[in-house]
Amino acid sequence: MNGAVRAVVRTALTKGCDPYAIYEGYEGLVQGGHMMKKMGWADVRGWLSEGGTLIGTARCAAFRERWGRLQAAKNMIVNGIDALIVCGGDGSLTGADLFRAEWPDLLHELVDKGELSSSQISGYEHLTIVGLVGSIDNDMSSTDATIGAYSSLTRICQSVDFIDATALSHSRAFVVEVMGRHCGWLALMAGIATGADYIFIPEQPPNASSWGDHICSVVSAHRNKGKRKTIVIVAEGAIDSDLKPITAVDVKNLLVDRLGLDTRITTLGHVQRGGAAVAYDRIISSLQGFEAVEAVLDSTPETPSPMIGMTANAVSRKPLVESVALTKQVAVAIKNREFDKAMSLRDSEFKDYLDAFKTLSNIDSAEMKLASDKRLRIAIINIGAPAGGMNAAVRAAACYCLSRGHRPLAIHNGFTGLARHDSVKELDWLDVENWVIRGGSEIGTNRNLPDVDLGMVAYYFQKYAFDGLLIVGGFEAFLSLYQLEQARANYPALRIPMVCLPATISNNVPGTEYSVGSDTCLNALVEYCDVIKQSASATRRRVFVVEVQGGKSGYVATFAGLCVGASAVYTPEEGISLSKLAKDCEFLRQSYAQDEGQNRAGKLILRNEKASKVFTTEVIADIIREEAKGRFDARTANPGHVQQGGIPSPMDRLRATRLALKCMQFLETAQTHESGRGSSETAAVIGIIGAGVEFTSVKYLFDHEAELVHRRPRKTFWTTVRKVSDALSGRPDH
Repeated sequence: MNGAVRAVVRTALTKGCDPYAIYEGYEGLVQGGHMMKKMGWADVRGWLSEGGTLIGTARCAAFRERWGRLQAAKNMIVNGIDALIVCGGDGSLTGADLFRAEWPDLLHELVDKGELSSSQISGYEHLTIVGLVGSIDNDMSSTDATIGAYSSLTRICQSVDFIDATALSHSRAFVVEVMGRHCGWLALMAGIATGADYIFIPEQPPNASSWGDHICSVVSAHRNKGKRKTIVIVAEGAIDSDLKPITAVDVKNLLVDRLGLDTRITTLGHVQRGGAAVAYDRIISSLQGFEAVEAVLDSTPETPSPMIGMTANAVSRKPLVESVALTKQVAVAIKNREFDKAMSLRDSEFKDYLDAFKTLSNIDSAEMKLASDKRLRIAIINIGAPAGGMNAAVRAAACYCLSRGHRPLAIHNGFTGLARHDSVKELDWLDVENWVIRGGSEIGTNRNLPDVDLGMVAYYFQKYAFDGLLIVGGFEAFLSLYQLEQARANYPALRIPMVCLPATISNNVPGTEYSVGSDTCLNALVEYCDVIKQSASATRRRVFVVEVQGGKSGYVATFAGLCVGASAVYTPEEGISLSKLAKDCEFLRQSYAQDEGQNRAGKLILRNEKASKVFTTEVIADIIREEAKGRFDARTANPGHVQQGGIPSPMDRLRATRLALKCMQFLETAQTHESGRGSSETAAVIGIIGAGVEFTSVKYLFDHEAELVHRRPRKTFWTTVRKVSDALSGRPDH
């Protein structure tokens, strides 16, 4: 929420508008006075790294009454406010649109009562409302993600990761209750991201008479395979098919009485709302806040109030009233036991993830097993630098194989390991059970391509009779797939379905807008830069030039700059010039002159490692020091391999899981079409394009979308992000 307020305030100022912060929600509108503060540029410095909401939030009974809204209208006009950007849930947004509908009548009443004159209301005949959705439940229809949801999910996953160690040590069961009265998003995503054994969500309640038997059978199956711990996640709104609540106590008693497990309950409560925002929430709050001001300026009296959301990986505007109405239909559908309808009102990813959880948890389901003649031998290999979520992808692929009756065969230490050491080992369920939360690569990885010894690679493909191949990795994985596809003409053993799952912090693989590991990298950078910025703020007059990884792709630097409020970002796509450095030095001089050393917010400049051969990180810091003339200082910082992350972020765990399962389904489908086994379409890259998942031939991507010299896609979708980042930092146009 603080990132959204910062973005609204600074965008409004750059557009020549007067921004006001209304403190304590609608209560501030009703009370007026000191609770309506005109904001300046410096008022929101440092807000990106602050948790909660610094302008406060509160439920307001008075605003629900007409007299309260009448007073709110008067206070707005007295302060010269004619537009309202509201960040909240469906209740707050509903109240805002009602306020807009009543606005003309409220003004007439204020004039009739003599509280305002006709001249005072002149120019304020219409109220503009724009909605931003701040909700940890991610329960708003018409948007893929709400502000705060991924930060909350991160808190949950961190807590469950800690609980996991205790559960493993004592061979205990833990029942974890998370928020979500009408929405099971947090419970579902946490269940996948932590490798939970079972979840309860309101959208798809279990059978009232048999849910106890089912959870016991699942938990028993996992324990019989050697699992020492049990994690069950319960949404606070969990119910059975008869709408009877299922509580954490109910689940605990069942596990104790039926299975004799030492079971404990953990209710996470409001810890789920706390802490600084993660990278993704900083990104969407900044982009949506910027767009909200644009929507205000585009609005006319006839324009329906818009809700700013995320659709297909981009900021979108949807009719606010329709979005709220769709959201409320979910609770109604659940109450009417129309559970299929409730599921349909969630986004398409929700069902995908629910199916994924069922696949990963019900490993011994006879219904999932294929006929023996349909079962495959599928190889899995990691190629390139480590990236957060690689292990989650391998785990998901292996679990899917085992649930279907396939045999997952891990190639350890890349193509070098295969060609020189015959390093193929079959994975079983217990091997990979806890990999979802581990960073790095459990099966090893390196940058060597198949041409390290293509003949030996093909020999081992034939020796182990691989029926399909999953390559998890970055640009080297992409090139590896292309080499294997091209070698099919000479090596029949390579004429099998093959798929590349992009996993790299650089997010530079053609055919996808998102690579597994990039979110973990951004979060590691955000934490690092928050600490560096704190150091800079303590000395008042210091700029840190931070060197960011990413190869020749500016993705990480661009988005990290938006997340940490960088004063400038240098990327390979744009390069660095003397004129650009001169303007940025002048910008820093002006900034320090204006705050006169009184502001505690430190300043950062992010430089991609390949942005320039001449203007290195050290050279830029030297130039800044020289140009500062002693008024401020500059230091360098290099997070290095910290950017590859430790524990993968929930987003990387989730997307790695979802994409890996779709890759396995691709290999199965391609395998069933014998005539196409050697065609280019059976060697593909999976990618997130907008809101969908697509497979694209590696040959097509190599020929048409890959910029091979710079090892990145020819098209970038984040160029507009830099413009927003510059606008919010105040950086002048170059």
